[in-house]
Formats: sequence, C-alpha cells, structure tokens
Amino acid sequence: MASLGIVKLSLHILLCLSVLNSAQGKEEYKGHPYPFIKPASSFSSSSTELDGRIKAYDYIIVGGGTAGCPLAVTLSRNFRVLLLERGGVPYSNPNVSYLENFHISLADTSPSSAAQIFISTDGVINSRARVLGGGTCINAGFYSRGSTRFIKRLGWDTELVNQSYPWIENQIVHWPKLAPWQQALRDGLLEVGVSPFNGFSYDHIYGTKVGGSIFDNSGHRHTAADLLASANPENLSVLVHATVQKIIFDTDHTKAEPKAVGVIFKDENGNEHKAFLEGERSEVILSSGAIGSPQLLLLSGIGPKKDLKKMNIPVVLHNDFVGKGMSDNPMNAIFIPTKSPVRQSLIQTVGITKMGVFIEASSGFGGSSDSIHCNHGIMSAEIGQLSTVPPNQRTREAMKAYKEDKQNLPREAFMGGFVLEKIVGPFSTGELRLNSTDVDENPSVTFNYFSHPYDLRRCVYGVRLIEKIVRTRNFTELVNSDVFTGDMLLNMSAKANVNLIPKHTNDTQSVEQFCKDTVITIWHYHGGCHVGKVVDPDYKVLGVHGVRVIDGSTFTDSPGTNPQATVMMMGRYMGVKMLRERLGAAAGI
Repeated sequence: MASLGIVKLSLHILLCLSVLNSAQGKEEYKGHPYPFIKPASSFSSSSTELDGRIKAYDYIIVGGGTAGCPLAVTLSRNFRVLLLERGGVPYSNPNVSYLENFHISLADTSPSSAAQIFISTDGVINSRARVLGGGTCINAGFYSRGSTRFIKRLGWDTELVNQSYPWIENQIVHWPKLAPWQQALRDGLLEVGVSPFNGFSYDHIYGTKVGGSIFDNSGHRHTAADLLASANPENLSVLVHATVQKIIFDTDHTKAEPKAVGVIFKDENGNEHKAFLEGERSEVILSSGAIGSPQLLLLSGIGPKKDLKKMNIPVVLHNDFVGKGMSDNPMNAIFIPTKSPVRQSLIQTVGITKMGVFIEASSGFGGSSDSIHCNHGIMSAEIGQLSTVPPNQRTREAMKAYKEDKQNLPREAFMGGFVLEKIVGPFSTGELRLNSTDVDENPSVTFNYFSHPYDLRRCVYGVRLIEKIVRTRNFTELVNSDVFTGDMLLNMSAKANVNLIPKHTNDTQSVEQFCKDTVITIWHYHGGCHVGKVVDPDYKVLGVHGVRVIDGSTFTDSPGTNPQATVMMMGRYMGVKMLRERLGAAAGI
C-alpha cells in the first residue's frame, strides 16, 4: 500500500464514535451477485453431500485476500475449492468502496473493521487486512507491476507471468485522471532529473511514470474480491467470518512426512468446524499474508521447536526459519502546506530511482459526508499542519479535548499534501513470534528499521530529493515554498508524530535522525516463509505433504513500487501452473 504520511495516527490511535458495518447479519450479504459467499456459520448445515458423505475439497485456501481470491477463482475452474476468509465482505462498506473515505476505512478500529491494527516492536503503527479482497480493500490503489529482475530471480515462467498480469488488469485496473498534486510531482521529478518520463505504464521502469489504479475515475474501488466474478460457481465455496485456528495433520509415523488433511476454523458465533481435503493431491494453501501465514504455520506446529514447546503447541515439524527474515519497506513523508485547498489524490505518479528509492505523493481532505463519524486522531491527515501539541503531551485526554474542537473544523482548513520517499528491499530484517495461541491476537513483529546503514543512506537521499522537488517551478505554483525553509518542513513533519518511537531534539537538524524518528510503514511488509527455507520453489512447505504458502510472506523483496499487482498476479499464475500440472498428471502427460 501507499498512503498519506500523517494519516497513520488517524488510522490507529483514534476512537471511532460509531462502529462501521459491524452487523454480520443479512445486510452484509446484499449488494453482490455471488451466491457462493456465505457466513461461516452456514458450514455446519451444508457440510455433507446428498449421499451422506462428509463434504471434502480438492483445495482449502486460507485467506481470501490479494492472492487468495485470484487463486481460488483459477483453481475452481476444474476443482472443488473452499475459500476461508476471517473478515467480512467489502461490498456493503462505503468506507472501503470509495477513494474519498480511504483513511476512514483504516481509522475504523472496531472488531469487525476491514483493517486490524498491529504495532511492531519497533514502535511503528501498522495494519493488516481483515476482509474479503484483503489489502486491495484498504490500500491506496496504486497498481504497478514487479520488475523483470524480480520475476527472473523467482524463476517464474515469463510467458505465463505476461498472461497473468493482463488477466487482473482487464478486470479491475484503470488509468487515473491525474490530479493537480500528481501533475506537480510528475513535473518536479523530471525537473530534478528523475527521468525519462515513461508516460502511463504498468511496467517497472527507471524514471518517472504514471501507474494504474484499482480506483476508477468516479473514485470507486475495485478489489481482488471482484475477481470472484470469473469463478466457476459450481466449484467454489467462500465462507466469511471463518477464522482458521490451525491446519490438521495426519502425523502417522509410518509415513514419510506429516500430511495435511484439513483445517479447524471458527465461525462468527465462535463455534468450531472442521473442513477436510479429499484425495492424495489435494492441498491446504495459506494465503493469509506476511503476518497471517507464518502465524498459522506456527500455530499448526511448524516452526522452531523451542518456541513451539514454550507455547505448548505440539510440534509437527521443526523449522527454525518460520517467521524469520521479516522486512518492511520504510517510508518517511514530508508535509507540504499549499496556498489553497488541493483536490484529494492518492498515489498516481511515481519516481523510480536506481538507488531503490521511490518518490510518491498524496494530497487533500478525505472523507465523504455519508462516511462514519470518527475521531481521526490528533494527527489526522486533514489537520496535520495544525498539530501544535508536543509529542509528550499527546495523551488520550488531550485527544479527547482535541476531538471536541475538531468536529467543527471545515474541510477548507486542510491545505496541503504529502511527498513521500520509501525504500524497496531493505537490508534491515527482523522476525515474527507468537504472543499467544489465540489466532485473533497479533503476533510480535520486529522489522529493525534502518538497522543497516545503507537503508539509512537511501532514506537521506530520498528526503534530500523531496526538498529539491518542492522547490521546482511546478510545485511553487501550489505551495508556499518561499515561506517555508527545508528545516521548517522537516520540523513540521517531525511534529506530526505518527509512530511510537521516542523523538530526539536533533531530528530536524540531522536528516539521519529525522529518518529514524519519523519512519512509518507503507504496508509493504513481507517475509516469514522464504523460498528455500520454509517453502520450495513451488511454494510447498518443506518437510510436510499437502501444504503450500502463496502470498508475499514468501518474498525476500517487495515487488516493484507497490506489491498488490504482483501478489494478485501470483495468485493467478500459481493457480494456472497448478492446474496444468495436476491435469497433465491425470492425463499421463
């Protein structure tokens, strides 16, 4: 994902005044044409065949997100698929569906919200998706393919990759109509030498370009859940509010490897169910993301033996690498005041440098008149430039008082946008560990931002590049660049604290310290189930039979400028690859 820099506290330290779409009743299932989407509680009444046999599946996919939806759709063409999603449906949620409500969707911290907050041990506030469609329901919509180098390094079939991307693009991707803030960034990037201009392009190319978007020009979001329209409805069952607890293994010691036979999940009422596989070639596939997939492997007994025993989890397979090698692309954002209100925009333009630093931007006030009424936090995107409360005074009491004053704040009070720099493929890595055996509780995640000096050097380069961009001719037409010095801009952005990292007095005098103190996420975290350590090149979990992991947890780098395009493509790609292999084997080819 990509986002407003200072939106982060508006996403997370706030208290909503009303609950967003909390009902899990009949209303949630209206507004979409998919009869195969049902609440998890319906499973018990439809878990047997007409002949009385227990209903079983060729594939059980855990996680109906960015990779899980296209994977399920593809496999359903020939096989019976059960897709289990712990969240609800996105279709009846206006704060998921519309660009103007982007930050409000993330701001909803109710138990039924589409975004679940977690805070890394580094002190950076983050989110993980909890909705059918996954991260494509809560991100900033930017669509850009992974680099050819990334594809080659994974050993993927280039021809199949080039067929799989358009399958996604033809269904849910659009070319944006550039907002003024995005035009200024485009021209500013070119003026400071981030060239050439590559026009409108999905491809990852050095220079400046305009990418695709899953928002159409009316501001309506199209998500991975929309890909379900291409499914074979006779073969696909989708259960929402189905929270998988663990994979069930047959650990008969006479067999070479433990074999997955099904999963245990709870429905929206807390009742437990078991779903089973049928056939020797059937599989459980984890597509629960870089947090959920390693978490579920650990809860299922696959991971470091010492850690599992400490949590009283029966060990199915010892593997020291589960949850290791976690990375998050660090982001730092500069707030730029404007002379007058600017139109809202999320990410449309990007500058791609050879140092692995990407420059993007967002602007304007978000939130429609029919959106839920929330306290978006003391540092919300709308009032970031008005943040006068020192970080050490930002208590809940201060937030409550500020909220009362903010309710009458007009949209026109927000005048400004953000230019952000982010680093791809950080050398700094961390790990994920369980806090408890409750799958609903976030695991402990550490990313170790800027622990590697090269990551810090790249951040300084990116911040200095932003300082040059906002001095270019096109930006000076929008911003008060003659009023604000570079130090003032850094100080303003540093005061708009969006993480829980202790601040230093020199954070605006030293760009290095500014990077460390103001680092936030752009939701591009990855790792925890790396190829060669947890899974093989076909994404089968090493040491067990019948389990794969197909999502960004297998990546050592985040693909391209924004990963959603490649993660959706991965779901389609692997689905086609698995169909070809299985159908070919059945035909004796």
